Amino acid sequence: MSAELIVQEAGPSLTVQDRGRTGYLAMGLSRGGAADTLALAEGAALLRQSPDLAVIEMAGMGGRFEATEDIRIALTGAPMRASIDGAPLRWNASHLLPRGAELKIGAVTRGAYGYLHLGGGVDLPERLAARATQMTAGLGEPLDAGTRLPVGEDPRDDTGWLLPVDDRCAGGRLRVVPSLQTELFPKDQLDRFENVEFSRDARANRMGVKVTQDGPGFAVDGGLSVLSEVILPGDIQVTGDGAPFILMAECQTTGGYPRIGTVIPADLPRVAQAPQGAPLRFSFVTLDEAVAAQRAYLKHCAALGKRLQPLVRDPADIPDLLSYQLIGGVTAGRDLDTEKERP
Repeated sequence: MSAELIVQEAGPSLTVQDRGRTGYLAMGLSRGGAADTLALAEGAALLRQSPDLAVIEMAGMGGRFEATEDIRIALTGAPMRASIDGAPLRWNASHLLPRGAELKIGAVTRGAYGYLHLGGGVDLPERLAARATQMTAGLGEPLDAGTRLPVGEDPRDDTGWLLPVDDRCAGGRLRVVPSLQTELFPKDQLDRFENVEFSRDARANRMGVKVTQDGPGFAVDGGLSVLSEVILPGDIQVTGDGAPFILMAECQTTGGYPRIGTVIPADLPRVAQAPQGAPLRFSFVTLDEAVAAQRAYLKHCAALGKRLQPLVRDPADIPDLLSYQLIGGVTAGRDLDTEKERP
């Protein structure tokens, strides 16, 4: 019998996500998929499996889970408090979830979206060539208590790996390329757009993130007469109140608000993980610079497996620590430095 992950308790927004759907933009369906695509690559590296496999995206809070068989898991994205049967777990690491044990994932400690990866992936049937939940299109729905998720075949059994990552959960600089309406904005507004500090507004979801700043808003003459045209994640629309709105993974496919610029794909994980109030700054780059940045980002994702380190355990988290001790500092021979087996 194939393993299943049982959702015993679900946070307010748990969904199955992957890299999303390509090729349907002309039909009115955006790509969708995980809000933080870098987290997908990190989890795949920790479990040494394909980044195309589906995962569980947790917005703000996780839940309680139980596996019907031993399965490997990894935790990436926004850090959350997590434990197995009360024993704390490291984030950005891989672990063994034994059959029948309780995996508990609480609220984020910083950032916005956490990810639970399963060895073998979430093996739901594909719909339009993907397993991603896209509620705006009626594809899937949030996970709730009692949901049983099938787990794919997992050819590996190694766990106990840690992946050092750079912090992307505190806002920061976002690189932007000019968009179709950038030249319609007066130079003084473009200069101010680059020089002021914005903060992530409370209004943010998988469709888009509003940012605000002290001072007047942004506008162009004839902005309301812009024709509705194709839009993509990363586009920065300036809405009627003059506030920029960064489109995200599940955005609509057309829009008529003027776009002051477009955040490059390599920086969208930083937007997705910015918590409410986080400072954000925009900086225009050339198209060549943006292409180079994207190449560097893809190279970084491909090389994540080379950055793995053994997960060093905290003795305070080993409930039967004394059982490992022999004499003169000699141990029973089991590996205390990794999570390869759970005592």
